[in-house]
Amino acid sequence: MLRLESVEKNQIGVYAAALILGAVIGLLSPTTGMFVEPAISFMIAILLFSMFCQIPFLKLREALSNGRFIGALLLVNFVLTPVLVYILTLVFPQPAPVLLGVCLVLLTPCIDYVIVFTQLGKGNERLILASTPILFVVQIIMLPFYLWLFLGSEAAEMVKVGPFVEAFIFLIIVPLLLALAVQFWAKKSAKGSKSLQLTAWLPVPFMAIVLFVVIASQIGRVYEDLSVIIAVIPIYVLFHIMTPFISRATSAFFRIGPKDGRALIFSAGTRNSLVVLPLALTLPEEMATIAAAVIVTQTVIELIAELVYIRVVPNLIYRIENK
Repeated sequence: MLRLESVEKNQIGVYAAALILGAVIGLLSPTTGMFVEPAISFMIAILLFSMFCQIPFLKLREALSNGRFIGALLLVNFVLTPVLVYILTLVFPQPAPVLLGVCLVLLTPCIDYVIVFTQLGKGNERLILASTPILFVVQIIMLPFYLWLFLGSEAAEMVKVGPFVEAFIFLIIVPLLLALAVQFWAKKSAKGSKSLQLTAWLPVPFMAIVLFVVIASQIGRVYEDLSVIIAVIPIYVLFHIMTPFISRATSAFFRIGPKDGRALIFSAGTRNSLVVLPLALTLPEEMATIAAAVIVTQTVIELIAELVYIRVVPNLIYRIENK
């Protein structure tokens, strides 16, 4: 009998297969890629709903009470990471449309599958779960400021507020409200509790579906913009190399424990690519193509980095002490 634990244990292989299948189909059959592209936002909304159902929003006070971790989390994600991105984009300067894609994806911490990778990397996934609403609210507030800071007046010309608000409502607010409704229902009735338990089966298959439709629909854009992609790869690789050590130093400064420290590393190294991709697709057509290619490239590199993280973080950067 198939067990949830078995599905979660083998999820990395499932995701890898989805990526490879999406790339093959997207390159061999561009028409298929174009056909599945409209499903991206809907599939991401379902994925986020399923993830939000697992987040203890009703116990947010527990996360807020861990002042050291929350302080470290906010410092790393909203101060140190933007500084790192600023330095990397100075060293590897990019044209405005490319820089916009880089900023969208690297300045927004992940609020969904970071939970999965934190668990695989022996981090405190419960704390990440409870901290997700904080990350969500702060990044919505800070993103317009970051875009203005990095792009100046160009950001106002390239980014239309209306589509961004619409995408955030559909991808975040609606799934969040539905998840909260299910959680309240689960507290009131047995049927609600059973429904909430069933949602735990959704993240892995829908993560695979999202990865498939994203790669299948966008890989052609990546292939067509290889010169752009090659230029941003050093930024992404250095980002994923440096953030674990920045997070490790921050953990030491805040004197938080190893398990919480690993969670901090995964939060800093995991970005919100699957949420900001639909936002990039709301840009003017040529700009959307470039920004989407830049974001999809980051997704692929990040997934490779996560597979490295789950081995390196608990074994080298933040070792599990032998008892």
